[in-house]
Amino acid sequence: MQTIKINKDFDGVRLDKALSILLESTSRSKIQQYIDNSLVLVNSKVEKASFKLKENDEITILDLPDEHYDLEGEDIKLDIVYEDDDLLVINKPKGLVTHPGAGNWNHTLANALKFYSDKLSTSNGEYRPGIVHRLDKDTGGLMVVAKNDEVHAELAKQLSDHTLGRNYYALVLGVISENEGKIIAPIGRDDKFRQKMAVDLRDGKYAETHFKVVERFAKATLLDCALKTGRTHQIRVHLTYIGHPIIGDPVYGKGNRKMYDDGQLLFAYKIQFIHPRNKKKMEFSVPLPPYFVSILDSLR
Repeated sequence: MQTIKINKDFDGVRLDKALSILLESTSRSKIQQYIDNSLVLVNSKVEKASFKLKENDEITILDLPDEHYDLEGEDIKLDIVYEDDDLLVINKPKGLVTHPGAGNWNHTLANALKFYSDKLSTSNGEYRPGIVHRLDKDTGGLMVVAKNDEVHAELAKQLSDHTLGRNYYALVLGVISENEGKIIAPIGRDDKFRQKMAVDLRDGKYAETHFKVVERFAKATLLDCALKTGRTHQIRVHLTYIGHPIIGDPVYGKGNRKMYDDGQLLFAYKIQFIHPRNKKKMEFSVPLPPYFVSILDSLR
């Protein structure tokens, strides 16, 4: 059973729409299945998908009967940027969940990877074959995938000591006057809304994000963000904290989705690491996808 308390960000939002945002690893069809089977309660009452939520409403999601799931390979096309005997670098599309989670066991990157190869690392368990790090469902871009446990362990170490670098383009609300900056603020679970992360100055874990301005628009700024740590939702939380949330962000956007209503405009365009086998520095980058370019062109 899972309980979610609704905050003001979701006041007036339909029940099914809110759940599709809050449970980002769960498909819309699975959410509808939960609602249709009376497994979703609002303030202890069964409600329809169209029910409009109010601040402080409490959603309870009841468990489905226990089932045993085996990760199945699915023929989902992978955009492979680089491959050798030890690893893959892939360009994950926006909208694809990285790995299975509660209520969503299919149509993920993990399913695609299992179909592509049966020779991937198992360090993160059977539901995350080869996956060293993740991207949010609505964040596209570059990821590195390990083909064996030895390589996985070395890449995970680089992720931990920050020698595995990742750069993102982020389109944020408002004009940032500084050309570059650092955001150093600890991140933890939001006390009132456990599905969200927040800056937590008392109990949060150290988090550091660097940014540079790429282009300014009348009411927005395009940033190049570099992760120095890898906390959940780090860039999204940090940019919201300084008053410049990512445009389109369904969780942290605070109303800026009028400018873009299809997920946050955040894209992991560059990744660099030391190859675990030959110790050579590897760096890969990909251009912004068409949907992102189209938004930028509309602002110019």
